Amino acid sequence: MKQSKMFISVVVLLAGITNSCVQDRPGQDWPQYLGPNRNSTSDQKGILRSWPEKGPEVIWTANVGQGYGGPVVKDNKVYLLDRNDTVGDIMRCFDLSNGKELWKFSYDAPGSAIYPGSRSVPTLDGNHVYSCGHNGDVYCIDINTHKPVWNKNVWKDFGGDELPTWAITQCPLVYGDLLILASQAPQAGVVAYEKLTGNIKWTTPPLGPVGYVSPAIVKVGGEDHVVMITASSGGSGMAASGGKVVGIDPLTGKILWEYTNWNCPIPVPSAVDAGEGRVLITGGYEAGTAMLKIEKKADGSYGVTELYKNVEFGAHTQPPILYNGYFYAEYSTNERRDGLVCMSMDGQVMWKTKRSPEFIRGGMILADGLILATDGEQTLYLIEPDPSEFKPLASAELLKKGGRIGDIPVASRVGGSTQNWGPLALSDGKLILRDQSRLMCVKVAQ
Repeated sequence: MKQSKMFISVVVLLAGITNSCVQDRPGQDWPQYLGPNRNSTSDQKGILRSWPEKGPEVIWTANVGQGYGGPVVKDNKVYLLDRNDTVGDIMRCFDLSNGKELWKFSYDAPGSAIYPGSRSVPTLDGNHVYSCGHNGDVYCIDINTHKPVWNKNVWKDFGGDELPTWAITQCPLVYGDLLILASQAPQAGVVAYEKLTGNIKWTTPPLGPVGYVSPAIVKVGGEDHVVMITASSGGSGMAASGGKVVGIDPLTGKILWEYTNWNCPIPVPSAVDAGEGRVLITGGYEAGTAMLKIEKKADGSYGVTELYKNVEFGAHTQPPILYNGYFYAEYSTNERRDGLVCMSMDGQVMWKTKRSPEFIRGGMILADGLILATDGEQTLYLIEPDPSEFKPLASAELLKKGGRIGDIPVASRVGGSTQNWGPLALSDGKLILRDQSRLMCVKVAQ
């Protein structure tokens, strides 16, 4: 009996030590678009504050198809929805330690948009990886069997016909037992599927013109709201009209509140939870930014107050990072070259890098009080976020120029010198980033 009690005590002690070790190793997984909390922030510690002259160590590279889709990571495995426009979408799984491809699953989805290739980020949840492809194909794939559990089409199933100009760009959002995406089709604005079966749980009515924004979760009075942004029409900036931002009950699909003074004809960045019921909306095409305050009234309804708008701060493809009360975003668009920009919570622009250095639609991650950012072209930066000035600690040219369509460079066909705009992922001290032909793993932590 004494031996049994001792054995149990030892097991409990070892379990406690094991759990403690797991808890003391933060930053291991990057399971969805913009990371664990969908806000471009990691709890990874020990980020290197300087790099060798040649840049941080490149642990491995893997050849991938052209595009803009970003990776996710779970249990030391990297997942990427890759694409071949003449064939279809390809879910690929790599070993995080060495870049070896472990398995892949592909399906027919031919076609090409102006910016060719992949354009979304998968989501990992339990034993499944969820993705939404170029043509709107939504797949739930078992990561153990590598086979699909269910699949739907978020565009065609709701009356969508010809694809939007830049195709479907949805990054799936898992909320409890639901998988939420924006259909933006004639018969539905946002759709929630049961994540294990694919059965439709709820849909919203159509919300407005098609955009390229993925749903986000924000807190309003302690409650979760799904925030969705739709496109305006009739031009850009002040000439645009009809744009809309809505808050949705994630369990029922009920529209809880609505804001109709958003003027961005091609919205891409998702909403940012700014705390205390505030929601930051950003866009390119002279839309800039809008800060909203959402409050619950005594009768249970919600009121929306526009706190301010500012065209001098915005984002073209990926939402800003919030750190210590300040926002940081890459704000180079078709109309302006503001570079990396810092703005206070009350809407005051603190500084802009403009073209020195120039940041054009790259990816950013906040970790250990530092920002890892690509400039959208060839350079990876290590930056100390500071509202007083731009503080780069290190930089390295790691990415190649744009891919090719036959003999024609992608960049030449669609404008600009190159388009390395894919979202980043950070796991176990390793940063995973991509250009138009390679997926790369770089050591950025001790």
